[in-house]
Amino acid sequence: MRKEFSNAMERLAVEDESIVFITGDLGYNALENLQAKMGKRFINAGVAEQNMIGVAAGFAHKGYKVFCYSIAPFIVYRCLEQFRNDVCFNNLPVFLVGNGGGYGYGIMGSSHHTIEDLACLSGQQNVNVWVPGFSDEVEPVLEQIVKDARPAYLRLGAGKTTPENSYQTGSFKVIHHSETAEITVFALGPIANNVMSALSLSPELETKVNVITALHFPLQMTDELTDLIRKAPSVLVAEEHISIGGLAQQLSVQLLEKGIIPAGFKSLKAEGYPNSRYGSQGYHQKLSGLDPDSILSHISQLMITA
Repeated sequence: MRKEFSNAMERLAVEDESIVFITGDLGYNALENLQAKMGKRFINAGVAEQNMIGVAAGFAHKGYKVFCYSIAPFIVYRCLEQFRNDVCFNNLPVFLVGNGGGYGYGIMGSSHHTIEDLACLSGQQNVNVWVPGFSDEVEPVLEQIVKDARPAYLRLGAGKTTPENSYQTGSFKVIHHSETAEITVFALGPIANNVMSALSLSPELETKVNVITALHFPLQMTDELTDLIRKAPSVLVAEEHISIGGLAQQLSVQLLEKGIIPAGFKSLKAEGYPNSRYGSQGYHQKLSGLDPDSILSHISQLMITA
């Protein structure tokens, strides 16, 4: 999604001179076009993420809309206090952009993984969190972030394009729908691609499953969505995030408040490092049961108990 992000940022920055872009010494071979277009509004703050957020808050106080870019673990964890105190409490238009969410940086290990970011950021005051599952969602999300002009976090990964006939309802997007569905699968970000790949392995299950992505936090559940869930009340959640503070936990609260009691509920989430080893993103997804084969197996098991 980094290419789509760079191209969309270039267009927005040309149209809106109040946009400032600050990078934490990252984005090489990806953001040069943006730097050329923005000139002095493109700032390399160096490897100093905490200071970068303070600078961004200063710009925002003066009326600018500021994007702060780094790889996800650096933009989330290193400067959480500055983002909370300087940006969120003051409801300033500073937007964190983290590339490579979840296990995206693979073999580089836990210091470069971001599997607790929703827990850290989605509960902060005034913050919108965006987790696109598909590359073509990046541009409209950026447009909305700029329009909202409030604290935001954008988690980027690697996704395909949105399946045909998808539609948004509240903060969710329905990407696969069947009138005869018995199971509702909720996916966070690019894991939706793994869910769709799982269904392609077993076409007979396609008519038994709805697939919905969570694009935006705080979660906003519409009556249309609750009707879909009531008709397919066995729920499976797949996310490249730990269970605490993640999609499954936040979704559970929404379901209970709506009076929806799932016929079955299964949460597939980032399991950390159960064997104390590091590998590719696919390796960690498999350990966590988030690869297509494992997802298909869990859907099949949920079908039995439904």
